[in-house]
Amino acid sequence: MSLVFRCLSWLPLALLHALGAALGWIVYLASGSYRRRFKANVAQTGLPWAAARPAIAAAGRMAAELPWLWVAHKDRPFGDAVQWRNAELIEAALARKRGLVLLTPHLGCFEITAQAIAERFTTPESPLTVLYRPARQAALRDVMAGSRERPGLATAPASLAGVRQMIRALRRGEAVGLLPDQVPPDGLGVWAPFFGRPAYTMTLAARLVQQTGAAALLIWGERLGGGRGYVVHVLPAPEIAPDATPEAAATAINAAMEGLIRRAPGQYLWGYHRYKRPRGLDIGAAPPAGEPG
Repeated sequence: MSLVFRCLSWLPLALLHALGAALGWIVYLASGSYRRRFKANVAQTGLPWAAARPAIAAAGRMAAELPWLWVAHKDRPFGDAVQWRNAELIEAALARKRGLVLLTPHLGCFEITAQAIAERFTTPESPLTVLYRPARQAALRDVMAGSRERPGLATAPASLAGVRQMIRALRRGEAVGLLPDQVPPDGLGVWAPFFGRPAYTMTLAARLVQQTGAAALLIWGERLGGGRGYVVHVLPAPEIAPDATPEAAATAINAAMEGLIRRAPGQYLWGYHRYKRPRGLDIGAAPPAGEPG
């Protein structure tokens, strides 16, 4: 797998994105379950199909660009391939030394956000710590681990040890990043509306803010056409009150994620199983109003 990634990393980003677009359509047409979930998730939002249809190709581009991100640019700067919008929000938050929680949905290129922050804002002594789940395939897991070992970037596993690592980083005034629309394991979430339907939503994002007093910002990486690179957008996050309930905090964060997704529905992973019931969740812990999980 590492050899394949190294070979693909020599291809220009435009070609990788073209190949990825074809891959996205092949997967969409070949998998009935993926196609049904994709369409159902779009329909749930009320967005027109034409606005979300480009996300079919975007899902393939997300996979095809990984060699370029993980290998080709592991030791060399992105330069003009990355543009910023509202980067001053990150600068101001880090300057306050209170810690910073960066939240991004499965939108655009979320890999570029962490790497671009590590390149511009953080150092090996004060890195960005990102929460991740190791890949199920051993070969891909090794490639991922090696690609994310770079100055200014640290990783935390999706476990209790990883949560503690992130809390320590925030208390040192550092930044952490996570995807709050990722379905958490049983016991680590609450049911909260997401595009009008109850979704099991992680409580970790709000807890990090409440327990440490850190600031929070929204961030996402827009994928430009023609292999021209990316634009990293930074926006204010909803305020999480120290005494907010897990359900209220999760609802506010989900609403913020919806806002980002509506900005670029053609780059969201609509095929992601956002409304699934986590494995092991007590069958009595049903979504509100009897909605299927």
